[in-house]
Amino acid sequence: MKNVEKYQRGYYMPPFECNDWVKKEYVDKAPIWCSVDLRDGNQALVVPMSLEQKLEFFTLLCKLGFKEIEVGFPAASETEYEFLRALIDRHLIPDDVTIQVLTQSREHIIAKTFEALRGVKKAIVHLYNSTSVAQREQVFKKSNEEIIEIAKSGAKLFNEYASKMDGEFIFEYSPESFTGTEMEFARDICNEVIKIWKPTPERKVIINLPVTVSMSLPHVYASQVEYMCKSLIDRENLIISLHPHNDRGCAVADSELGLLAGGDRIEGTLFGNGERTGNVDIITLALNMYTHGVDPHLDFSDILPIVAMYEKVTDLKVHDRHPYAGKLVFAAFSGSHQDAIAKGMKWREQKHPDHWSVPYLPIDPKDVGREYEGDVIRINSQSGKGGIGFLMEERFGIVMPPKMRENFGYAVKSVSDHAHKELMPDEVYKVFEDNYVNVEKPIKIIEHHYKQNEGIEGNEIKTAVTMTIGEASPITAHANGNGRLDAVSNAIKSIIGNTYHIVEYQEHARTKTSKSQAVAYVCIEIEETHGLVWGVGIHNDIIEASVRALVSALNRR
Repeated sequence: MKNVEKYQRGYYMPPFECNDWVKKEYVDKAPIWCSVDLRDGNQALVVPMSLEQKLEFFTLLCKLGFKEIEVGFPAASETEYEFLRALIDRHLIPDDVTIQVLTQSREHIIAKTFEALRGVKKAIVHLYNSTSVAQREQVFKKSNEEIIEIAKSGAKLFNEYASKMDGEFIFEYSPESFTGTEMEFARDICNEVIKIWKPTPERKVIINLPVTVSMSLPHVYASQVEYMCKSLIDRENLIISLHPHNDRGCAVADSELGLLAGGDRIEGTLFGNGERTGNVDIITLALNMYTHGVDPHLDFSDILPIVAMYEKVTDLKVHDRHPYAGKLVFAAFSGSHQDAIAKGMKWREQKHPDHWSVPYLPIDPKDVGREYEGDVIRINSQSGKGGIGFLMEERFGIVMPPKMRENFGYAVKSVSDHAHKELMPDEVYKVFEDNYVNVEKPIKIIEHHYKQNEGIEGNEIKTAVTMTIGEASPITAHANGNGRLDAVSNAIKSIIGNTYHIVEYQEHARTKTSKSQAVAYVCIEIEETHGLVWGVGIHNDIIEASVRALVSALNRR
């Protein structure tokens, strides 16, 4: 690409090695979660949410288990102010939920922010000012000392205004654009704020280290977080918060490594909505922990209604391949994938293992409210016999013999290929029903009767079969056989000739739709061509089902 020379690394490494986080294998406990959907997420929408939409979203966030929710920047607009007042005046904030508001370090904005909070029981008040080299030089045109003074004056005003109000207030400070700030300067400005707020074990201070703009590989951010954890005063009385954005597509990785490096708290949004490429996706982050056996303390066990509500109030679309929540994330179209999943599911049924382990499925879809047959096995021209067979068994109670699965698989793939579309489960069953089940032309059995041959040992059966072939009049044929199906087959052969023989027969009770139904499968080999043909019979009576299966195979020659 052209102009590559105009770019350089804009981040700053710690002044000493900070790699202790590397020794940790995974995030072993849930962080404190703070949703910023209603502030950071809302400000990134083309059309911001209305008051009623925000209230609906807030209710959902509480239901999902968020205990800290940033509700806006009340000094920024009348809508933001009205939403905060609605929550307080209508008593909509649960006792175990703390709301959070944001303010710049400017006195009239701080004053309006605290005024908006009048009557609240408990709130986090979040102070920020920009600290990066680019912001200091290009936007504020101030020295390091002047930037620190902005933060200190804001911190002092927080103490002043909070002291005049009832309610409990937790203070949070962000050196905005932290990732473009020299680490020593970030340390110094945070420590000055900490000195003013004087945190205690009972009243901790939140220091938020935002990836306002992502500038580095995730391991660099982890080292920066670790440096701050080692360099800030009163660390034991601090909550280190992370607020990653996704400019480099690394927000989840930044968060996970940042937690390994000492972070205690995550600010993010559902599905990653936010400025530019978005915030960290809390659903992905939480369910990543879940796959490691760590309870995230958020409830995403019914994810599809969450998607529906989110899309309605934000007018955004959750991508079909969005981790855990997208329509297709559990879907397997590939035949080899489907076969592996089907075998894995069957293995689980047989072995009853304690832990989840199925090929291609990092999480059990049912744990997030998804279904195997509709969400996992999806049928198109790329599908294989294993997946198609699994779908037929799970959805319709049809357990085809292995050799028939292959035959049926080709039939389904052909239909999908010619139609150039995915086949829904009912369409797959229709291919089965139309092509294999109870086929009555040209041969149709009108009735069949049996009796045990007298004086004959074993199971030899005598039958009388009345049938029609094409438009001809009914014919009754008599024959013997070593069982009912064999006797019927011999009777048919006495009319059409000995042109085939039965090579496979299976039967089972159909349990998915009706316990009274029996399903029989018959495979015949045609004498002239040695070709194999399958037929299926479904009926309440197993003898009737087996006869229908034989006739279906003969009619499909």
